[in-house]
Amino acid sequence: MEQPDSIFWIVARLLGSLALLIYGMKKMSETLQKMAGPQLRQVLGKMTTNRFTGMLTGVVVTAAVQSSTATTVMTVSFVNAGLLTLAQAISVIMGANIGTTLTAWIMSAGFAFSITNLVWPGFLIAIVLIYRKKHEDTGDFIFGLAFLFLGLGTLKAMGEAMHLGEQPAVLNFFASFDPSSFSTTLLFLLIGGILTMSVQSSAAVMAITMILCSSGALPVYQGIALVMGENIGTTVTSNLAALTASTQARRAAFAHMLFNVFGVCWVLILFRPFIDMVCSLAGFDVSLTRENSTQEAFLANAAKLSVVLALFHTCFNIINTSILIWFIPQIEKIVCRVIRSGKKAGDAEEDEGVVKLEYIAGGLVQTPEIALIQAQKEIAHFGSRLDRMFGMVRSLADETNEEAFNKTFSRIEKYEGITDNMEMEIAKYLEEVGKEHLSDESKATIRSMMRQISEMESIGDACFNMGRIILRRFQSGKTFTDTLTENSHKMFDLTDKAIKQMCSIVNEEDEEPSPQETYRIEKEINALRDKLKSDNINAINDHQYDYGLGTMYGDLVKECEKLGDYVVNVVQAKCGK
Repeated sequence: MEQPDSIFWIVARLLGSLALLIYGMKKMSETLQKMAGPQLRQVLGKMTTNRFTGMLTGVVVTAAVQSSTATTVMTVSFVNAGLLTLAQAISVIMGANIGTTLTAWIMSAGFAFSITNLVWPGFLIAIVLIYRKKHEDTGDFIFGLAFLFLGLGTLKAMGEAMHLGEQPAVLNFFASFDPSSFSTTLLFLLIGGILTMSVQSSAAVMAITMILCSSGALPVYQGIALVMGENIGTTVTSNLAALTASTQARRAAFAHMLFNVFGVCWVLILFRPFIDMVCSLAGFDVSLTRENSTQEAFLANAAKLSVVLALFHTCFNIINTSILIWFIPQIEKIVCRVIRSGKKAGDAEEDEGVVKLEYIAGGLVQTPEIALIQAQKEIAHFGSRLDRMFGMVRSLADETNEEAFNKTFSRIEKYEGITDNMEMEIAKYLEEVGKEHLSDESKATIRSMMRQISEMESIGDACFNMGRIILRRFQSGKTFTDTLTENSHKMFDLTDKAIKQMCSIVNEEDEEPSPQETYRIEKEINALRDKLKSDNINAINDHQYDYGLGTMYGDLVKECEKLGDYVVNVVQAKCGK
């Protein structure tokens, strides 16, 4: 039987401690976003009037939700929606880099003080609050915080128990690298980046770095190089994830990488002087080595390195932002030049008949509350496609050239398939979001969105049915009389008005959407339907045109009225009726 101090158990405890740390951070971030998600979205939308307020907004939001990724995703969603320019988004991302330094300070506190004893009362308070439904969110936050501190405390205890700073094998390994060599700095920078990409968590790599440094095993300069690598590694991960995302998402991710790469470059140029300055601010003596001091003095000095790493992380991002905030227009030009817009989605759809979601098909990691922004924008995009599809139906009704007619009908047919696929893709996405820990408001929003996309798909079916009715009339060689053409145009005008009103509501153009205008248009459609139906019966009886033509005309009017009903259902779902 293996002993508790075997390599297996040491590695298991280290990995388990990191798992606790990562889970605690994730739990805290998700709960904070759940508690303040709508308010944070309003802050992002209203407080980015210039580059400086945008930067401060990024700092505040990221410090609040403890996730620069969440802030970046929110920002990109606003850029896609046209609520923020790319330049404003870059300023917010710069602020997010400063806000995320709070995480390093939390970890530093965990290594500097004995906080494990505070964890157990935290778990007790959290579980009591969780079972009291009214304070469940607060309990979840404390639960995540307790897990975070437990992970930090366990990591610290493991580092002390392993005596890393006294292990010959560990010391010899790090001593084999020349601390004054530039290649050593680059190597550790690369290691930090690779580790961050591998574990998908810069916080975990930061914790490992703090253990090694504060135990006296890892020299400060190599530790700083690892932190620099973490900064680049986390942006590489975002850029890889954004490869399948929209153009603006890729540009924002690339701007984030440019920001950190530039920072690493100037730090490498001023490496020693800058690190020495940070160490002096933290009270760390860089001249104190294992050889020229006692073991106790060396380890006491090394214990300050967790503060040094957190301070370096903060200074790095603040100075970097202070420099680059003046060059945001130039950064925007660079990322737009490097990442160019491809072929428009609409063109690809018409050529291939395939669906490409604009806002929720990307690979950027998203958090549940924020993901609802993407879904709502995709639904608005769904509405604009339906508006375009109905425009094709109107064009088809007036087309007389056979080749042009067949081409337009083929486009309508492809769009019918696109609407079916859009409903399925958005529903699948919402189902995944719904599996997460959501507020009651967000759960209600998901139910509303599900109903919206179901009714929107029915609008696509109605448009396709109209296209088939017009095709049947075209193939029969019959044409509407001037009166029928004029009346069908009146019905088309009202239907088009209803669709556009629906689009304005699902696109959230009004802060407090009301279904009243939609109801009014629906009444006009019903009234016109009744009149045209009566007139059609009378005209057929008077032999003004044959029964077959009258039937096709009546079916067209009926489909327009059904489409109007679907529009009402969408608007009611959006307005919570």
